[in-house]
Amino acid sequence: METIIQAVYFLTAFLFITGLRRMASPATAKSGIVWAGGAMVAATLVTFLSPTSLSTNLVLMIVAIAIGAGVAWVAAKRVQMTDMPQMVAIYNGMGGGAAASIAAVELLRSDFESGGLMALAILGGLIGSVSFTGSLIAFAKLQGLMSSRPIQFPLQRTINLAVLAIALVIGAILLGNDALGLIFLFFLAALAFGVMMTLPIGGGDMPVVISLYNAFTGLAVGFEGFAIGNPALIVAGTVVGAAGTLLTLLMAKAMNRSLWSVLVGGFGVEQTAGAVQGSLKPIDLEDAAVMLGYAQKVIFVPGYGMAVAQAQHKLRELADVLEAKGVEVKYAIHPVAGRMPGHMNVLLAEAGVPYEKLYDLEDINPEFPQADVAVVIGANDVVNPAAHRQGSPLYGMPILEVGQAKNVIVIKRGQGKGFAGVENELFYADNTRMLYGDAQSVLGQLVQSLKKLS
Repeated sequence: METIIQAVYFLTAFLFITGLRRMASPATAKSGIVWAGGAMVAATLVTFLSPTSLSTNLVLMIVAIAIGAGVAWVAAKRVQMTDMPQMVAIYNGMGGGAAASIAAVELLRSDFESGGLMALAILGGLIGSVSFTGSLIAFAKLQGLMSSRPIQFPLQRTINLAVLAIALVIGAILLGNDALGLIFLFFLAALAFGVMMTLPIGGGDMPVVISLYNAFTGLAVGFEGFAIGNPALIVAGTVVGAAGTLLTLLMAKAMNRSLWSVLVGGFGVEQTAGAVQGSLKPIDLEDAAVMLGYAQKVIFVPGYGMAVAQAQHKLRELADVLEAKGVEVKYAIHPVAGRMPGHMNVLLAEAGVPYEKLYDLEDINPEFPQADVAVVIGANDVVNPAAHRQGSPLYGMPILEVGQAKNVIVIKRGQGKGFAGVENELFYADNTRMLYGDAQSVLGQLVQSLKKLS
């Protein structure tokens, strides 16, 4: 029986890695998720074959799986695509919480073969706890249950470091004294640090934070796998932890910010951008339709405003109308547009936009000078030329060079600033026109106006 279990775990590792590899491309991402999901099902089912499961825990395992699967099924069916970031955050947090729970059980049992394995369990418990409560705060900010702005107070960093130090010191003491009270205090400090670590991080940094906590969860699961001798957990945790770490570093690089600057928070606090030259120049809907209808090349730049308005389907419809008129249409996707990695890709894929029409920053920027019209739908900081000006909070952040297009139309609900609290200099440029209104409604009216053009 043990041979069968280990063989399935080996197959599970292969499927995890294959699934992750397929997730690297939007065209194969769905099948990659199915492969990895199948691996998890196999690893779960084979666990029932272990003697311990059959003799003591069978009923509890079935009840737990039924409850978890039922809640997940209902939630996944009901969630809107625009709410996907917070769903990813909360599910990721559940993974960290599960790893922390395994650590708690193992520490209470205190049945480790060596001090090294106990240290891994403690480390996994710490990281999993931080990921759990940190992800809950990220979820609350994204869901609007609390302010998405950074929450700061005096001596915050000092207090945060003190709480982390307490957790580390108690964790070290646990290596020689596994008293119930110490275990309780250890997890209390770890859970508290997860909350305090996430409070000062603004909504604009959420793509990086979600990715970071994903890496934390993977590391915690991997450590617990070593602690209890489970190969499936080791492989799954290591793969997720490595992938999450690389993605986090890539996301931070896309914002031209160090990971440390993200973690200490403060980004998203209202700041002074300096004097902005020019004025906002509105355009009416009919003139915008004419500009689009007689263009040869149009580049759409979606942002979080498109997600909020749930306008991705109308954007696809507008693109179809333009292409029927012979207009070349492309989509420019910034790595940190939205509230999670790949947020815009997910929304546009749901609307049926072909993958080959989505271009990342490096590929699309050289094409803006040849575009007759660039249409910005709810994007802000990722298109702000202030990123080129030293002294701006956005300085150095790679942006989509929308301002180089011959004409720019910005569809925006109001005149608010982005999460960096900086006035968008693109909106004041001579070649930019502001089309105010809800993105879904505006795009729908543009479709109707274009259909009337001969």
